[in-house]
Amino acid sequence: MSDAPDPFDEYLTTLRVQRRLAERTLRLYADALARLQAGCQGLGLALDELRPSSARGLVAELHATRLGPRSLALILSAWRGYYRWLAQQRRIDHDPLAGVKAPKAARPLPKALAGDDAGALADHAQGGDVASRRDRCLIELLYGAGLRLGEVLGLDVQPGGAGHVDLANTEAHVLGKGAKRRAVPLGDPALRALRDWLAVRGQWARSDEPALLLGERGARLSPSQARVRLAQVAVQAGLPAHVHPHMLRHS
Repeated sequence: MSDAPDPFDEYLTTLRVQRRLAERTLRLYADALARLQAGCQGLGLALDELRPSSARGLVAELHATRLGPRSLALILSAWRGYYRWLAQQRRIDHDPLAGVKAPKAARPLPKALAGDDAGALADHAQGGDVASRRDRCLIELLYGAGLRLGEVLGLDVQPGGAGHVDLANTEAHVLGKGAKRRAVPLGDPALRALRDWLAVRGQWARSDEPALLLGERGARLSPSQARVRLAQVAVQAGLPAHVHPHMLRHS
């Protein structure tokens, strides 16, 4: 029987002594390496015989067991570390994991705002002053029409730009993702908010400004200005969560 030390044990000792990894992290690495060993044995391969095509198969098998993308990424990171160490030790002359990637984690959708909270937000911007009417119009277009912030801020009063509002046909024409144009129907609350804002828009608008929604200086409202105003109105309305544009859209 050979007295040669087990490469896994050597590597884990290196992690413990030189990199001083915590015990919990070491257990995760040990589990990942045990999976690697079992996978190679199942393929009839020695660890140093693994190639990228086989490694991709091992990752696919782990994915089929419903391991999440983050867990797979951690396992793959442990495998990469082990093979880098083997290369540094000159025990292998190739990278068995070249081009092998873990599945990407799904991006969670933004949390939606409860209906009562969305209503409270819109109701709080009921003032007759110019800023309140602008804010209510912004909120209704995000919430009632389900538009993206960029789509809302790209709206002009008249056709000719990225998008515009068509009160006669109760629609907003927007330029969305992929430079695709679409017409979005506007409900009564959004239409009322639009008309209320348009009635006072001239108090802020520069003579040559085509934008529907404006800042106090008369220029097109910027994304940062819109986010700040939305957050301020939410705080004033006493909402429990930080409100951002995508949250309203997904409501």
